[in-house]
Amino acid sequence: MTLQQLRYAVEVAKLDSISEAAKRLFVSQPRLSNAIKELENEVNIEIFIRNNKGIQVSAEGAEFLGYARQVLEQTDLLEHRYCNTKPTKQSFCVSTQHYAFAVNAFVELMKEYGLEEYECSLRETKTYDIIDDVKNRRSEIGIIYMNDFNSKVLIKMMKENNLTFTELFIAKPHVFISSKNPLAKKESVTLEDLNEYPYLSFEQGSNNSFYFSEEILSTLSRKKNIHVSDRATLFNLLIGLNGYTISTGIISAKLNGENIIAVPLLIEEKITIGYLTHNNGKLSRLGELYIESITRYIEKII
Repeated sequence: MTLQQLRYAVEVAKLDSISEAAKRLFVSQPRLSNAIKELENEVNIEIFIRNNKGIQVSAEGAEFLGYARQVLEQTDLLEHRYCNTKPTKQSFCVSTQHYAFAVNAFVELMKEYGLEEYECSLRETKTYDIIDDVKNRRSEIGIIYMNDFNSKVLIKMMKENNLTFTELFIAKPHVFISSKNPLAKKESVTLEDLNEYPYLSFEQGSNNSFYFSEEILSTLSRKKNIHVSDRATLFNLLIGLNGYTISTGIISAKLNGENIIAVPLLIEEKITIGYLTHNNGKLSRLGELYIESITRYIEKII
């Protein structure tokens, strides 16, 4: 097993394509395919499943690649420290529910770490996909919420997929509304106050379930419902239709402007925000710094 083989495998997994990885690595496709096959034979596992649609990482392959990335990262640090070499391009991926603080922390990470080269991904996506991303090592970290209603189902899924949930903070429920909404003048609102306003929530696609909802009280019946797929659309509808959504109350005026405000919702609920990681491996340096960035940001607000 060589470092070159590990780099080849990690690049193929990142691009989900041997041909695209070969172009990126400046090697021929047959040479790359042979190198991957030799590596699989040596470690006695099938890292990639090949079919007529292309390739995908196997369950054993996902675990192997987690270790491979750690080895390559540590090798890069050693070479940069003792051999005076230029560090290789850093990569980092995080999948998250639609939270402004997750974006803010990502912005601060990119600014503070001062990388000359990097290739990073921030995916605001569906709850099921976040779990799947971390399970298959497409993302190092997944940001989700849990409460009394969904925790049993989500914890069961985490155990089945070899994942750990680490608490970041506990928030009291708020509604996000337009600063021009009639309710914006109130110090707090009740569910009855919200009856006549459109309720906005993030759609969860084919894996739709009350347990995967990003909003608490997902089983309540409402007169007006609108499902959206991204935060920008949701915020536009909050303003245009005087709608509302339920979340943590943490919003960034720097990123989202001052047209959206958070008002406390008078209910006996708590929202526990945390992050998912794979049990087979530890956070990279960028992963650690990202969590530190979230923690600093939250400490300033709550």
